[in-house]
Amino acid sequence: MSKLIIFDGNALMHRAFHAIPGLTTPSGEPINAVYGLVSMLINVVENLKPTHLVFCFDEKVPTFRSKLLKTYQSQRPPTHDDLSSQFQKARDFLKASNIPVYSMGGFEADDVIGTLATKINLDEIVIVTGDRDILQLVDDVKDVKLYMPISGLSNGKLYGETETVERMGVNPSQIPDYKALVGDPSDNYFGIPGIGPKTAIALLEKYKTLSRVYENIDKIAEKLKEKLIKEKGSADLSYKLATIIRNVPFEFKIEEMNVWKLDSKEVVNLFEKVFGFKTLTTRIKKIGEKIDHEKQASLF
Repeated sequence: MSKLIIFDGNALMHRAFHAIPGLTTPSGEPINAVYGLVSMLINVVENLKPTHLVFCFDEKVPTFRSKLLKTYQSQRPPTHDDLSSQFQKARDFLKASNIPVYSMGGFEADDVIGTLATKINLDEIVIVTGDRDILQLVDDVKDVKLYMPISGLSNGKLYGETETVERMGVNPSQIPDYKALVGDPSDNYFGIPGIGPKTAIALLEKYKTLSRVYENIDKIAEKLKEKLIKEKGSADLSYKLATIIRNVPFEFKIEEMNVWKLDSKEVVNLFEKVFGFKTLTTRIKKIGEKIDHEKQASLF
């Protein structure tokens, strides 16, 4: 079976940066986020056994969401210098591993991920991220799942549609509708003030989508109806901000995603001479030997 793993590079780098403080290269440069990212990659490869790998990253330019709402994510502190300096190092590792990287100016990594997950047809697609917004891409019919770290960097949980409903209270496809109602303070938009998760879930259980909530507005209790009417503009904007784009205009090649090699000479050299990764060097050599053995066995 073919299995593509899509990694949300920015989300995982941020998580790793805070999970492993203080790690530096032999020359004294911060390297903890890269160490954590590589550790997660190795764990995923060992546990999920992918045939294809790809990473997606944000670009350092405003996105269409920032144009829709000037204050979008404006409350977030700037990325720490010790983390910013590691993104190029992560790309150096991915290049040495022959793992393709995709990003697109004007869009978030989420949108690039959504486009790949929608357009690529393989037996199974798993998205690795710490961002629960991406749960909206989960699709049992197309076999798109989400793998989220739940304890440090080594343990994670696989989300299909059932697990998504258990966590969010709504189906994956309803997550933009849900966020249109309750907002998302972490991204600095607020949906409809006064509507919380319980009310939003009840509305979507009955009417399924935001548009159908408004189509049936006269059937809704008066106080709630007044809130919905008053803040319709905010709800519509929040829906646009929450919805992951699935047709970002960029080119990709599936055949580039299945020629990765974690234990290439370039990776080993990078780990030993630049990053100072002793334990990870041993791990990638072992996983490389195991993968080569499995590929040879599959020929017979």
